[in-house]
Formats: sequence, structure tokens, C-alpha cells
Amino acid sequence: MYEGAVQELIDELGRLPGIGPKSAQRLAFHILEADAEDMKRLVGAIVTVKERVKFCSVCGNIAEQDLCAICRDPRRDQSIICVVEESKDVLAVEKTRAFRGRYHVLGGSINPIAGIGPDQLRIRELLNRLGDSEIQEIIIATDPNLEGEATATYLSRMLKTLGITVTRLASGLPVGGDLEYADEVTLGRAFEGRRNALT
Repeated sequence: MYEGAVQELIDELGRLPGIGPKSAQRLAFHILEADAEDMKRLVGAIVTVKERVKFCSVCGNIAEQDLCAICRDPRRDQSIICVVEESKDVLAVEKTRAFRGRYHVLGGSINPIAGIGPDQLRIRELLNRLGDSEIQEIIIATDPNLEGEATATYLSRMLKTLGITVTRLASGLPVGGDLEYADEVTLGRAFEGRRNALT
């Protein structure tokens, strides 16, 4: 344990996700040794992001205005909504350049162990958006883990009664991966989602 301000900094850094005690200590000492102007810019960036950034009133993505850049873009296909867990998932999908519709960010996934049920997610907001007759398809793009699958199943069952096409992202083997290292679920999904070899 260190004294005063140094220990307080280590403790605060240790509260960040993915930062353990050793990483927090390394970061604290990096901050101590770094140029004061560099650290002032870092502090300024943190304060600015907390003051300016909010969530889009339509989709829940991060935004500096009432609407995010994607919801403001009239060129986006308004008939398709891709449902993701977090804002970082929007960026991942956007990097593919394969999707030109709109998004809906749930703000997490169903996780009973962590006390997160459907009511803690932005599902009600999604249903409100579906009152628009223009929407023809919902793509569920939750993570391929236990919580993401539970969320996808819940959404699929709820949305199929609305007469809107509900699809789920395909999952299976990663490009460059080896069959021997694939788990049973991934390999099973790859077989279920197989396609014609000539397409």
C-alpha cells in the first residue's frame, strides 16, 4: 500500500473494467512519471466526454446531440433495425460496411446472475419504434454467449408476434480458424448455417 494520493489513484484506476491491481499500479506510476501537460489533456478529455456525450434519444447509441450521426443520416435504410447490446457493437458492425440500416442499442443483455432482466434493457423503447409501419426487419446481433443468446431468444419470441421479419446474425467458424480448436456450439452452428459451396 502506498500513501495518500498515490494509493487513492491506484484504487480509482482499479475500479475500471479490465484493470486489475497490478495494471492499476502501472498506470498510476505512468501518470506520475508523465508530462504534466499530457495528463492535463487526459483529464480534460475525460471531463469533456462526461459533459458532452449522452445517448441518442432514438437508438441509444452514444451522441453529442439529441440524435446520433446514424439516426440523423437520411441515406440510412429506415426499414431495417440492427439490435445490439452496446454502443461499441455499433462501431464493430459499421466497420464491416455491410449494413446500411439503423440501430437499436439495448444497453446490455439479459443476465439473471447480475440481476439484469428485460426491464433493465431498452426493450420498451424498441417496441415503441416498431409502431412505425416502415420497419420491415429486425436483425438481432447480440453476442454469441449465454447472455446474448438468452436476450436473442427473448426478443425473437416477443417480436415474432408483430409480423415483422426477425433475423439473427449467422455464427460459426472464424476465418483462419482450425476445426480442432472450435468448441461444440460453434461447430454445431457452422453446420446449421452451412451454405451452397458455389455461392
